[in-house]
Order: sequence, then structure tokens, then C-alpha cells
Amino acid sequence: MTLDPATVTVIAPNLKKRYSGVTSTVLRLVPLQARDIAIATVGPKLPAEIPQIRLRDLLTMPRRPRVWHARRNNEMLAGLALKHLLRQPLKLMFTSAAQRRHSGYTKQLIRRMDRVVATSARSAAFLGVPAHVIHHGIDTDHFAPAPDRTALRARLGLPADKLLLGCFGRIRPSKGNDLFIDAMIAVLPDFPEAHAVMMGGVTDQFADYAADLKSRAAASPVADRIHILPEDPGWTIAPWFQAIDLYIAPQRNEGFGLTPLEAMSCGVPSIATDTGAFAEIVAPDETGLLIPTDDPAALQAAIRATLSDPARLSRWAAACRPRATGGFRIADEAAALIAIYRDLLDGSAG
Repeated sequence: MTLDPATVTVIAPNLKKRYSGVTSTVLRLVPLQARDIAIATVGPKLPAEIPQIRLRDLLTMPRRPRVWHARRNNEMLAGLALKHLLRQPLKLMFTSAAQRRHSGYTKQLIRRMDRVVATSARSAAFLGVPAHVIHHGIDTDHFAPAPDRTALRARLGLPADKLLLGCFGRIRPSKGNDLFIDAMIAVLPDFPEAHAVMMGGVTDQFADYAADLKSRAAASPVADRIHILPEDPGWTIAPWFQAIDLYIAPQRNEGFGLTPLEAMSCGVPSIATDTGAFAEIVAPDETGLLIPTDDPAALQAAIRATLSDPARLSRWAAACRPRATGGFRIADEAAALIAIYRDLLDGSAG
């Protein structure tokens, strides 16, 4: 959906060809925000249905107050160029999900922004400037408990009457898939009613890693209860969260990490490592457990303790959906960002 740049008051660029978590954020938020404010994205490779302007429009669009909402270094730099070289009266805004020390170059860019947002308190601690913390949100209407889990499992080809543990997302060492598989090999022999489901995309770079995981699982005594599936080709992964009983998020590092939130919104507790925003998503012993990062023994112990106490797992499950809808809706994220846009456009940012 190509818009006339003269009508746009907020630009949320996506200046990267390869699909990434940042891209996903832009594509989820912009259509929703467009219901309440004149916003568009701009970039080299965008779906036709997303509100957008053309890259060349940046050079010729009429001068008027606008917000430029960057999420990457090159987008901050582009905003600065538009403001200082092309004299566009822009208010510059940056959102960071990174949980690491920023380079001197990045810090310089950040200091030149009019407003800074972090997606978690942990991310905010690395910025070195005052920041608003606005958590990512999800479509809680879409990620919701299944009305008929038995029928759903049958459709997905999963065991109808077993306890299912899931681990979804890209398969690579940073995501800790090996920790999940090793935990399943160690724990499942003591819980014959439990099955494991791992699913996700594999790039060429990590093909050998994924093949090794399959070999480990196939050689184990519980090979028939570890289901390693290819990435779902459909447009949503929601049914897989709806089908499971416990989600495992064994990441070694993460920027924000939506999967425990998507599970929680479907009424599914998580055991998650203390990385990304997981500590701000998972309420310990209320909607799941947090464990140290890259600690196989801690992961296995947490899974054993959880599977040994079905009443606690049920209590967690009951608390998940209310926590998700109470503070992690994408509509809330969109509204919080729009409030900052309007504040900037009103000139109160200085």
C-alpha cells in the first residue's frame, strides 16, 4: 500500500533486505498503528499490503514535521542525514532491543536521538541515556488457547493424549536447541507420558548442527518420543503453541524473545533461560520458571520438577493467559509508541 509522503507524519524505516526480528516488529506494528496515526514504513523489500512510501520519496518529500522511528544503526544515520543534509524537520526516535554494550559509534548515534525506547529494562541499562521501556506485544486474540486441543493435535499429527513439551523457532546454537534435545534424552525416560516437539527453520549455515541434533535424538532410547519437525510452512505458528502443555525456551542469548510470550498467551507455561526479556515475561512459579543461561543441569532439573508436579503445571497454565492479556498486547505496544510520536510532534521533546 504505497502512500503519498505528504500525508505521512511518522516514518518507521526497515532498511534491511533480509528478514529479521526487527523486520517482524515493523511489519506487525505499522498496520496496527496506521489505524490511529499517519504512519508508513520504507525499505528495499516490503510486502505490498504494508503502508509504505518509496525509498526515492525520502529525497523529494515535502518538508513538514515528522517522526523518524529507527531501530537500526543505519536507520539512525539515515534519519540524521535527512534532518541535517536535506533539512527535513524530523524528530528522531530509536528503539533498542540489544542487551550488550554498544560501540562508541552506536552510542554517538543514540545520543543524537530526540527520544529513545528500550524493549526491556535490561536493554535500557545498556543505552547510557534516559529511555522509555515499552515491551513488545503480540496479538493475544490470535495467540489464544485452542477451543479443542484434541482435534488440533490430530490435525497437526501430534499424540492426542500425551504431555507435550515444545521448543520452536530457528534452529541454531544461540537458540539452545542442543540443550533442549539433550534435556529430552535425559528426562523423558522417567516420564513415559511425555513427548517432545522441536520445530524450526534451518539455514545452510546451521545444517550440520541440525543434522547432529536429529542423530542424537534418533540414537536415544526415547527416539520415538522426540519429534523434530521442519518449519511450519503456514503463515502462523500459533497452533503449535496451542497444542503443547509446556514450552521450553533454552536460548543462550536473545534480543527480546517472543516465544515464551506467545506460549503464555495460549495458556502454556514456560521454562526459560535468563536472557532477552524472559525475566520480564515469565513470572517465576506463577507462569513458569527462569533458569540460568547455558546450564544443562539446571534445565533438566527444572523440567523434572515440573513434570513431577502436575498440579503446579496446571496452576501455572491458569495464570498464563491473564498475564499475557494484562500487559503484553501488541495494541498496548502500538498505543505507547503512538503517544511518544504525538508528544514529539507537539514539540515537547525539545
